[in-house]
Amino acid sequence: MNLAITCLAWGARMALLALCFGLLVSGGPALAISLSPEETSKVEEVSTYFNSFKTLKGEFTQVSPQGRVSAGVFFLSKPGRLRFEYAPPNPFLVVSDGSWVVIENRKQKTTDQYPLAATPLKLLLAEQINLLEQAEVKSVETAEGVSTIAVEDRNKLIPGRLVLVFDNNRKELSQWIVEDARGKRTTISLANLETGVDPDPSLFVVKIAKRKSTR
Repeated sequence: MNLAITCLAWGARMALLALCFGLLVSGGPALAISLSPEETSKVEEVSTYFNSFKTLKGEFTQVSPQGRVSAGVFFLSKPGRLRFEYAPPNPFLVVSDGSWVVIENRKQKTTDQYPLAATPLKLLLAEQINLLEQAEVKSVETAEGVSTIAVEDRNKLIPGRLVLVFDNNRKELSQWIVEDARGKRTTISLANLETGVDPDPSLFVVKIAKRKSTR
């Protein structure tokens, strides 16, 4: 991942970090990870879950390492399209139209934009996901109806770790937790998830700023 995350404001930085690192970078050689058959099966189950839908919408609550709480709604439509809309007073909006990811500060009326192909969001929004091949799985734990799968970027381009929290009874993702290199954690909790409902295509329309010619 080659995003200049550190140049973003806190809200956008946390949004993009949680969204992007949450779905890793593809490519590169596989690392030898020793997993039991049960652990391997659980990771495959979570991959199958991600591959079981083409559209997804729901609500989210985000808690920053400093304890700041933001909430909002999100819409996903494969391939390539995503919208993460924060409720006021958080002014940020994150939208992918299939080619570009745009982060908009609706209060300051500013935007940052990145090619989707240059971000790990391309994996989240791809037709197929395989965590065993596309991530370095660090641990798999199951207790009280919940499985937690800790993964890291195989290519070590992003320091830190992601923990996927999967509800085994409801068979859906309930949380993801981003832990940075210093151990600070950002938690995204999901609720009221719906699959198979086609979002309005206008939700994924972005305005791309024209680059000034250098000639």
